[in-house]
Amino acid sequence: MRATLVSPMGKRHQDGYIFRKGAGWYLRYYELDASGKRIQCCRKLVDYSDRYRSKSDVRPLAEEFLRPLNEGRFSPQSTLTVAKFIDDCYFPAVKGRLRPSTLKSYKDLSNRYVRDRVAKVQLRDFRCADGERLLSDIASRNNLTRTTLYHIKSFLSGVFKFAKRQGVLDGPNPIQDVSIPSAKAPGDTHAYSLEDIGKMMADLPELAKTVVAAAAFTGLRKAELRGLRWEDYRDDALYVSRSIWGRHVLDPKTPHSRAAVPVVAPLADLLDKLRSGRTGGPMFRDTAGGPLNLDNLARRVIQPVLVVNKLRWHGWHAFRRGLATNLHRLGVDDKTIQTILRHSSVQTTREIYIKGVSSDATAAMERLEVAIQNQSAKPN
Repeated sequence: MRATLVSPMGKRHQDGYIFRKGAGWYLRYYELDASGKRIQCCRKLVDYSDRYRSKSDVRPLAEEFLRPLNEGRFSPQSTLTVAKFIDDCYFPAVKGRLRPSTLKSYKDLSNRYVRDRVAKVQLRDFRCADGERLLSDIASRNNLTRTTLYHIKSFLSGVFKFAKRQGVLDGPNPIQDVSIPSAKAPGDTHAYSLEDIGKMMADLPELAKTVVAAAAFTGLRKAELRGLRWEDYRDDALYVSRSIWGRHVLDPKTPHSRAAVPVVAPLADLLDKLRSGRTGGPMFRDTAGGPLNLDNLARRVIQPVLVVNKLRWHGWHAFRRGLATNLHRLGVDDKTIQTILRHSSVQTTREIYIKGVSSDATAAMERLEVAIQNQSAKPN
């Protein structure tokens, strides 16, 4: 992707033409555009002042600007607008590196907040001050949280890191020192309680009830639930080995996610009923035998039941948060909860891969099992 230019004037050194116009000093020179075409350009160097009264005063600025061109370090791609570089260079290059969900999120952020604002700014002219104004303008015109603004900054920082790594740009990343504008705090996230889960499961049909139980009593992410196969259920545990997002079958989110999660007795009973003699294939399957669309299941089956029971649907991740909260209520220590949820951090004390379930995790889930049974015994 890197394009090296020996010199826009062949192999000759280029000095450029300095001239004054109004209150400014300008430089006329030649370069190649992104298509390789030789073009004449004009750039303002500095305002006229006592410090810059003559061409000889301005010459060092012109030489500094022309040095990358004369030394062959100029990349024609740096003349692309930021928007065009994102669409034509960055997204195609990272398509196979980023998870599909992350790529879609970045494209949505670009389309909604970034592209139109950088459609006329050349990549090489984008400065830290431009990034500061960009985020401030986005924040002032949209009711966004600081988390969303942080994601926008991270996306743009990744774009300029990519440009530097490809040799398109030199110098510091202009997004690095951009601040996050003042914005509203993220909304409170929800965690389903055991009481919520009991009410929810009481009126659900078998398949939906089993999926909800799996989400609530294992803490698996939505994509991991879709990726479960009957081959993954053995030794009283679910072995997480894949995730499915849309039509993409992927590895688990992190190495720590590739692990075994204990299955409590109430979930085991539901899984045994659902299995019905199957030894392989998707655990939660649609009518065609493929992985079940959990968003459709929530919309068509689960949410109507919640309306009847005067409960709100807070998404699949609320079950994962709920498991952590419910275990904490039962007195399980945070490190063991971290093991069960397969979080990765510098404090991680256990990394469970395909080799078994820790005794602490099993004991914690047994305590959850007793609580579930006690809750089920109460009248609705």
